[in-house]
Amino acid sequence: MKSYHINKGAGLAGLTIREHDIPAPGPREVLVRVRASSLSFRELLILILGYYPLPIRPDVVPVAEGAGEVVAIGSNVTRVQVGERVAGAAFPYWMDGPFAWDSAAQLGGSLDGMLTEYAVLPEEGVAHIPEHLSFEEAAALPLVGVTAWNALTGGRPLQAGDTVLTLGSGGVSLCALQFAKLFGARVIATTSSEEKAERLKALGADDVVNYRTTPDWHVVVRELTGGRGVDQVVEVGGPGTIEQSIKSTRFSGEISLIGSLARDVSTSELPALGVLRAAIAGVVTLRSIAAGNRAQFLAMNRAIATHQLKPVIDRVFPFEDAHAAYRYYEDGQHFGKVIISHS
Repeated sequence: MKSYHINKGAGLAGLTIREHDIPAPGPREVLVRVRASSLSFRELLILILGYYPLPIRPDVVPVAEGAGEVVAIGSNVTRVQVGERVAGAAFPYWMDGPFAWDSAAQLGGSLDGMLTEYAVLPEEGVAHIPEHLSFEEAAALPLVGVTAWNALTGGRPLQAGDTVLTLGSGGVSLCALQFAKLFGARVIATTSSEEKAERLKALGADDVVNYRTTPDWHVVVRELTGGRGVDQVVEVGGPGTIEQSIKSTRFSGEISLIGSLARDVSTSELPALGVLRAAIAGVVTLRSIAAGNRAQFLAMNRAIATHQLKPVIDRVFPFEDAHAAYRYYEDGQHFGKVIISHS
C-alpha cells in the first residue's frame, strides 16, 4: 500500500509518498480501503502555514476527511461488517456532548489520516455513508459537513422560518447553506463575484450580497431582514468580518465561530470592537465550533439520506496527483470541495 506523509509547516515539498505493508486491524478496529479523501482549510494550516491548535504527530498521514469500504475487522467489532461503505469521523473518539481534550485525537493530526490506500480506524470512529452518495461525495462531509451541522444545531437549534447568514463559498459555508434550507430557513449569503452569486442562488440562497461591490454588507443584510437582523451566522472570516457579522445579527441571535478561525477573536480583543461591547452584555451569543461529534455526524447523515442531498464538489484529482490537489486548493478559486480519488 501507499500513503502520503507530512510534517507541520514543511510546505508542499514536504508532502511525500511511501510504501508500507497493509496493516491488520486490532480488537475493535476496522481496516478501510480508502476510496476518496477531501481537502479542507485545516490541511493548509498544518502543511503550508505550520499552525494548528491541536497536536500534529511528526510524519503523520494527513487529511481528516475520507471514505471507503471495510475490508477487514478485528475481534469484538459489532458496529460494521466487511464490505460496508463507511466514512471516518475526523474526531473518532468524540462520541457526544461538548468538545473536550480527552476526545481531541484527530485524523491527520495526532492520528494518521485518510490520504492513504488503507486506514485502520476504531469501530466507533466510522459511520455508514448514505446509499445515494459516491465515495467522493461521502468524503466531502466528515469534517466540513459535520462542522456546518454543529454550527446550525449544536447551540440554538435552527428552526423553520429562521434566517441564516453564510459567508463566502468555502466548504463549511456551502454545507451550511444546504443544511439550512433542509430546515426550512431563509439563507442570506455573501460572496465576491456575480458568478458565485448565481451559483449560490442555484443552491438555494434566497439573497446574495457581493462584499466586494458592497463593503458594508451588514447594512444590506439588515435591510433584507426588515431591520431585525439574522438569527444565526456561520462565521468563517475571523477578525475581518466578525464586527459586520454582529451588526447583522438580531438581538439574542447566535454567531458560530468556525474552527481555528475562532482563535483570532479572543475575549481580550472584544472591547476593541465597539459594537462588541453590547455583545459581551448578551446581545448576541458567540459560539466557538470545533468540528462535531459522532452523534452529530450520524444525525447529519440521516438528514442527507432523507433529503437525498449531495455536497458540492468542485474538482476531483487522482491519488497520485495529491500535490496538484493541494496547489489547486491553495489557489483559493474553488467553489465546493476538492476531492482526491483513491480508486
